[in-house]
Amino acid sequence: MSGGKALLWVPFLCCVWPAVAVLVGYPMARFARKKARQVFPYDTRRIGDPDIARVQKIRAWSAAVASLLILTVYGTAEDWDQAQEQYVMRLVLTPWLLLLSTPVVVFVLFRLSPPAARPGMRAGLRPAVRSVLWYFGAFTATPLLVWAATLLSETLRGALPVLLSALVGAVVLMAPLGTLLFLVFSSGRAVRSAFNTTEVHAALPALLTGVLVWEMAAVNLSYGGLPPGPPLVQFCVLLGGPASVTAVAWWETRQLRTRYGVRVRG
Repeated sequence: MSGGKALLWVPFLCCVWPAVAVLVGYPMARFARKKARQVFPYDTRRIGDPDIARVQKIRAWSAAVASLLILTVYGTAEDWDQAQEQYVMRLVLTPWLLLLSTPVVVFVLFRLSPPAARPGMRAGLRPAVRSVLWYFGAFTATPLLVWAATLLSETLRGALPVLLSALVGAVVLMAPLGTLLFLVFSSGRAVRSAFNTTEVHAALPALLTGVLVWEMAAVNLSYGGLPPGPPLVQFCVLLGGPASVTAVAWWETRQLRTRYGVRVRG
């Protein structure tokens, strides 16, 4: 009889747990998204020039279409799988490459700027430091919280009834789920704003983009090798992507100088 009663809980849990997951997960996702917007504001440029944004979008869509055409014409099933793996790898590595590259570029800007401009640039570093602590604090806390939740669930498994133990485990897992959702919503914003270092100098996003694209090209080459196609296509894809991004970044700095008087040394 007790076994039959226990089996009656199975359809109940199958119906209730999805509803509970939605009711709990949706508010957590909204809170994580709101926090990500607070830490990484949407405005990633000190100067929002529509022409610059238009050229960047055209370049991005052109690169996506060219990559898709090359994979369609010359790619194999292995190349398609490798392209998906490289996309995921870029999502994971880009924040770390930014963390390593940004201090170097900021240091160069400090050295090139006149002494009178450096106090204002230092003030712009404060939100960047706070955002870095938020992002990588959540990045570090997520696996630690998962490990702690798993350890606690295994400890309580023998001391509590099965249903109560499962409930406690689900509640404990809410903490790493919250930090993971924050990472999901903030990763794109962190990359676009370069961890809020755009307040240091208006030309910093363009300079960082020019550096980051060559670093990512080197990572892609070492990880996946040459792109598919004949040697001329491989050469154009390998150098054309980073070169076009660098050209757009150079044009952006020129637009900032001619239209708004923003100089790298000023």
